[in-house]
Amino acid sequence: MSATSNEPVITAYAQAPARSVNAGGVTYAYRELGPKGGIPVVFFVHLAATLDNWDPRIVDPIARNRHVIAFDQRGVGASTGRVPDTIEEAADHAYEFISALGHDRIDVFSFSMGGMIAQDLIVKHPDLVRRLVLTGTGPRGGKDIDKVVGVTYWDVLRATVTRSDPKEFLFFNRDATGKSAAKAFVKRLEERTVDRDQPIGVKAFRTQLKAIQKYGRSAPSDLSTFTQPTLIANGDHDRMVPSVLSEDLHRRINGSELIIYPNSGHGGVFQYHERFAPTAAAFLAD
Repeated sequence: MSATSNEPVITAYAQAPARSVNAGGVTYAYRELGPKGGIPVVFFVHLAATLDNWDPRIVDPIARNRHVIAFDQRGVGASTGRVPDTIEEAADHAYEFISALGHDRIDVFSFSMGGMIAQDLIVKHPDLVRRLVLTGTGPRGGKDIDKVVGVTYWDVLRATVTRSDPKEFLFFNRDATGKSAAKAFVKRLEERTVDRDQPIGVKAFRTQLKAIQKYGRSAPSDLSTFTQPTLIANGDHDRMVPSVLSEDLHRRINGSELIIYPNSGHGGVFQYHERFAPTAAAFLAD
């Protein structure tokens, strides 16, 4: 899958073309950018997220030198079908999507629920993923992951009352630094002005929340079998997927690297994008 000589290489996520592929009786919506050829970096998105929820300050530095693919999960955004009831099923759908594009080897960049899906994908298909980035996430059966439902509904309520984006509460601390980072992050998500996705529906959102709750209450996966180089990152005050679970992942995945950013929450990698993006790009370039 190499680009033709007269095909322009798009490296800005805000300008990435909207594409689709059919597999398993559904249509998956995706966007791709960066130079094609070689192993692509597939982005696995968070709870309630569509293609419009990726921070361009994270995506663009990686896409300068790598083929990047982001996709809507089944039943979300422009993808058709039904939202899966479990994280395992979501991983099966991700495999279906990747296979439909003709890739048998990928790198993964994941955030939050996307990191849970990525772990389940590797458990079933250990040779598919070459390099793995896990941000703001935790292991299957991780302590207090199942409490994400209560935290999420509480912060959605707070956001509604203050007429704010829920991510400002869910992803960032509520001090001056966090509030400023939150506003800047939400503004960056609005940089794309064409071919934007529809927000997730209420039923689909609740289904995803229940899937995460089941994941948190399940028996742990054996992550000692993971052999791919792994970069783990989070803020030091993650209320959605507690920061200690990033340390737990680091202990379970042999040879993994761990970065914890100070005075930041679930979206620490977005708050510290100027530091994290080049680190992630360099890690994936090896």
